[in-house]
Amino acid sequence: MNILHVDTNHPLLLHQLNELGFTNDEDYTSSKSEIENKIHNYDGIVLRSRFSIDKQFLDKATNLKFIGRVGAGLENIDCDYATQKGIYLISAPEGNRNAVGEHSLGMLLSLFNKLNKADAEVRNGKWLREENRGVELDGKTVGLIGYGNMGKAFAKKLRGFDVDVLCYDIKPTVGDHNCTQVTLEELQQKATVLSLHIPETELTTNMIDAHFINQFHNPFWLINTARGKSVVTKDLVTALKNEKILGAGLDVLEYEKSSFENLFSKNNMPEAFNYLIKAENVLLSPHVAGWTVESKQKLAQTIVDKIASFTAFK
Repeated sequence: MNILHVDTNHPLLLHQLNELGFTNDEDYTSSKSEIENKIHNYDGIVLRSRFSIDKQFLDKATNLKFIGRVGAGLENIDCDYATQKGIYLISAPEGNRNAVGEHSLGMLLSLFNKLNKADAEVRNGKWLREENRGVELDGKTVGLIGYGNMGKAFAKKLRGFDVDVLCYDIKPTVGDHNCTQVTLEELQQKATVLSLHIPETELTTNMIDAHFINQFHNPFWLINTARGKSVVTKDLVTALKNEKILGAGLDVLEYEKSSFENLFSKNNMPEAFNYLIKAENVLLSPHVAGWTVESKQKLAQTIVDKIASFTAFK
């Protein structure tokens, strides 16, 4: 089989696929239209998020048998149309779930202990102890929305704390010994921390809006290491201002491009984001929760293993 790689990845991916007998071509610079003009020559394509694979692209991919995305989600692919055409879809949420779990926990503990604020102050010669008194995670109720690979990884990290962990998921019976599955209403009644672990779908886009936030009985902390478009930023800012949300750790933002590689220019900075970057109770990172040294290798290995498994039956 001939495979086209349009994003750079861990070297093991190409090395192992070569050893398995695949022919691997690399093209990291051509435009999407240029790739479309030659995709009919390939049985498989491997990418991260360089461009979307839409109906037009798939119509040109007349010999394509599989798409491998070196990442957790498939939202940059027209999955329904690809499936109709008999194209097998491969992703790798197993590869970066541990990294996302650790990042989520790190963000939460940093917010609780005001570490980003305290660090900045000490570097500027301020020694403010009372102003940086933290709160403890023990005794809190952590609510997870989405309990797949990422949610389960975060729940596992929380086992060392004296916390109640609840989850809401559209799939039934996903709870386990680390987390109790509940209705959304019960989660909103009890949670004092909310962490998102959901893909980008029609159901989850703009899910966390003013109405959703105000359904929570308690003021709460928000962690989002999932997808930026799940949170309406202006409504988040309103909730931060009125202290319905006590603090937010955001690895993803509503404004991200679909490639996840760019945000926006300073001349096009939304007012809500301008508030976030100045808020002391907001922690930001550039979509790197699953972006560790170890996860880069694990993601590549997962894709190799799944391609090998799929083609073994062909």
